[in-house]
Amino acid sequence: MSETTPSLPYETTLEVRDRCLCFRAQRAARSLGRRFDIALKPVGLTNGQFSILMSLNRPEPPRISDLAPFLAMDRTTLTAALKVLERRGLVESTADAEDKRGKRLRLSPRGHDVLHEAMPIWRREHDAVDAALGGLDLETLKAALMTLGEI
Repeated sequence: MSETTPSLPYETTLEVRDRCLCFRAQRAARSLGRRFDIALKPVGLTNGQFSILMSLNRPEPPRISDLAPFLAMDRTTLTAALKVLERRGLVESTADAEDKRGKRLRLSPRGHDVLHEAMPIWRREHDAVDAALGGLDLETLKAALMTLGEI
């Protein structure tokens, strides 16, 4: 802080704490992320890796350019995460038949196996989170979070 700039009043800090959706969303995401990281550790996945693998569980292999916006990740970060999963033999890439410069991504047989192992864990943890949220309208909460992810 420069000598000419007065400090913000503490009330401003309280305003941000009480109003800031970004702060609350980040705090909730870190807490949920830790919970699912711990739960998925026995199958060797983080919650982020689980999300990536699940996003590949589809009939047609997607391109990175399809996955990045769906996961709200930048391509560079997603590419680095996919390389780790490829090295572990969970993801395979093939040339895109429509654009030879691009790649299509799919779960390997081992990737499918790991997702099968992870699903009961994910369901158990999700049931516990849903129960902890008690009487909240979960459909409205999920819709609001999806909307926030789009703005």
